[in-house]
Amino acid sequence: MGRKPFAERDKDKENVTPKPKVTPADVILKVRDITAPLCEGEGLELVHVEFQRETTGWVLRVYVDKAGGVTLEDCAHVSRQLGDLLDVGLENIWPYHLEVSSPGVHRPLSKLSDFEKYQGCPAAIKTRAPIEGQKNFKGILKGNSGDTVHLLMEDKTVTIPFQEIVRARLA
Repeated sequence: MGRKPFAERDKDKENVTPKPKVTPADVILKVRDITAPLCEGEGLELVHVEFQRETTGWVLRVYVDKAGGVTLEDCAHVSRQLGDLLDVGLENIWPYHLEVSSPGVHRPLSKLSDFEKYQGCPAAIKTRAPIEGQKNFKGILKGNSGDTVHLLMEDKTVTIPFQEIVRARLA
């Protein structure tokens, strides 16, 4: 029994349903949908989700928090439960490493409410497109109004549309 002729192999390929293209942004949205109820049930806040390629491969990083801070046991517990849920819910993606941790000192700011909650704290913000000639900002959070974030930089306040923010962290 040898290999099939090229024409027959090509026919076989035509009958195979292709896997849907999945982007990192799609993965992040799906992980948020799966993780938020789990965190809520455990009395934790889902702070942020990242899915990115690193030198060791793809890393799915989930940040959780609670009043008084999270413990190693909290992170391990969420990691075990989330790992099982993701095995079922993320069937069409490539291999990844799951990390669950506290947001730490340089907490990611990913929700509009975060900018109000951490008003008065130093922050670093990166935007998609230049605003007033720059894409990287460092200053003191002055909260938000509507869908805009206010950041005090030296002697002026910069207004940044929330949808233009690519990355923001406490500095």
